[in-house]
Formats: sequence, C-alpha cells, structure tokens
Amino acid sequence: MIDWTRVAELRSEIGADDFDEVAELFLMEVEDTLSRLDTALHDPPHLRELLHFLKGSALNLGFHEVSEMCSGEAPDIAALKSLYHASRASFEAEYGKRFAA
Repeated sequence: MIDWTRVAELRSEIGADDFDEVAELFLMEVEDTLSRLDTALHDPPHLRELLHFLKGSALNLGFHEVSEMCSGEAPDIAALKSLYHASRASFEAEYGKRFAA
C-alpha cells in the first residue's frame, strides 16, 4: 500500500524536519482534490487533470496503490477514495514506528 522506500528517500531529500510539513500539505491537497472528483465526472478533461495531480502526488509520497488507481481511464471514484483513506491510515499508523527519532 505504501512504498516506504520512497517515503525514506523523500524524507532524506528534504530533511526530517521539513518532511512532516510536506506530508501534511500533501494530505490536505489530496483531500481537497478528492472532494472535487465527483463534480468532475461530467467534465472528462477536468477529471483527467485531477487524476493526473493525484497520481503524481501519491507517487511522490509513496502512496503507490493510489497512484496506480489514478492511472486508469475511469477509476471507480468511491473505491479510489476508500483506498486513499486506507493508505492514509496505514501511513499515519506506521510512519512514527518506522522513523522514530
């Protein structure tokens, strides 16, 4: 669900102190984008734009399965949201254990 190698790489690239801020910003932006998917269903170009953003953001922070689901032509939006929330819960539960100071 989470590519912890990617998380470690990003954390190393930007520094442990800044990582928390970047991760929180990512989570806020993804939540906002997910909330706009339903209204974009009738606007395919806009939907593709939102999915492209989600794909890149998810891949950058290691949400591998979410990124893959955004690659499809017309993903099940409810399933995508569910997967994201499960991935976020996993990320939040495991992050502290994996990167304890």
